[in-house]
Parts: sequence; structure tokens; C-alpha cells
Amino acid sequence: MILIEGVSKKYGKFLANDNVSLAVEAGKMTVLLGPNGAGKSTLIKSICGLLRYSGRITIGGHNNQTADAKRLLGYVPEMPSLYPMLTVYEHLEFIAKAYRLEDWEDYAEELLARFEMDENRNKLGRELSKGMQQKVSVSCALLPRPAAVILDEPLVGLDPHGIREIKNVQTRLKAEGVAVMVCTHLIDSIEEDWDTTCIMLGGKIAKICHRGEMPAGRTLEDEYFAIAGGVAE
Repeated sequence: MILIEGVSKKYGKFLANDNVSLAVEAGKMTVLLGPNGAGKSTLIKSICGLLRYSGRITIGGHNNQTADAKRLLGYVPEMPSLYPMLTVYEHLEFIAKAYRLEDWEDYAEELLARFEMDENRNKLGRELSKGMQQKVSVSCALLPRPAAVILDEPLVGLDPHGIREIKNVQTRLKAEGVAVMVCTHLIDSIEEDWDTTCIMLGGKIAKICHRGEMPAGRTLEDEYFAIAGGVAE
């Protein structure tokens, strides 16, 4: 669903992504795992068309900069960016109009209830806590029912209910055939659901792990620290 081929990105002389190639399959969870500064968020932003880069990225066979590709993709950034003067529900209305969605209202209500935001539907974006903003951001990403979803550090700032619900959402999306990509440095947060994990260090993919190919008794944490060693957060 998402194909990344030879992607590199420089900030001045600093090479943030160095010839990165990977694929995110439908119905699978692909994880970008690595310490802060490994280049994970830069790659995510490149996939979403927010940065210029060298290489090739396609979503559902479409160049990631095209409208066809953007219709297929839901993106939850690490730092939510809401409109301060729109209410929670108005954010969902905005997404519905932007994507020209039909019969979206019931699903919007389901999302609000799922994240315990129905009682906060009339709160302005500027009135929301970080965790509430994250829940609105996730709801907006899911409303168009995308074929691929990217979550950048999705559990940061969430309460226990929000964390549980995000994990449930990830599991549900996989079951529905959605390609799920999660960027994180928290191994415990994806230990149960990952299918493919790309361990990033220094802007490169140091190793790609597949759950079905892991040696018996070997955990993802074992693989990570065998490669990352003393790399600190």
C-alpha cells in the first residue's frame, strides 16, 4: 500500500534519511522503531508530502504528492495541530467537507464516543488538553476511512483509556485490511500487534524484523538492543 524507494532527506549538510526503502502492506502493522533523532519523523513527513526529498514514495500506486494518494492516507502527527477557534465537532465537519464525505455523521459520533469526547464536542481547540487534542487528531484521521494510516508517537500525552483505545484502533484497522504504520521509540507500545519492524539508526534502516521469522524466545526488545546497543534516547 505504501512503497518507499531510496528516500533521502537533507537539512543543510545533515543527512536525516539515507537511502531508505521499505513497504507497508495492507492489513499489517509496520513499525518505525528507533531512538529520538534516528530519522523516523522525517521519513513520516516525507511520506505525507510535507517535505521535499529525493527518491520515490507511492501510496496505493499513486505518487504521494497527488490528490489520489492523499485521499487514501490518514495521518496522526506527534504534535496535534488543531484550529483554536473550532470546536471538536467542527473539526470533524471540516474534514468531512474537505474530503467531500457523505453519510459521515454516524461514524463521527462513534469516534467521539470511542474516545470519550462526546461530552466535549463543543469545546474549542484552544481549550483542550494535549491528550484531548490527540484524540481529536486521531478521529479526524480516521473519519474518511483511509486505506493507510500513519501514527507518529500516537500514545504521547494520552490517559490510560486513550492508550487502550488507540491500541484497539490499531488492531481493528489491521483486521479491516488497512495498512498501519506506527512511528515510536516505545517498544512496549507495539509489542503485541507489530508485523514488521524497521529499526532506524542514524537515518538508515539498520534492520527489518518480521514477526513470523523471529527466533523462538527472541523478543523485539532483544533485537533492538542487540543493534542499538548503548544508543540513548
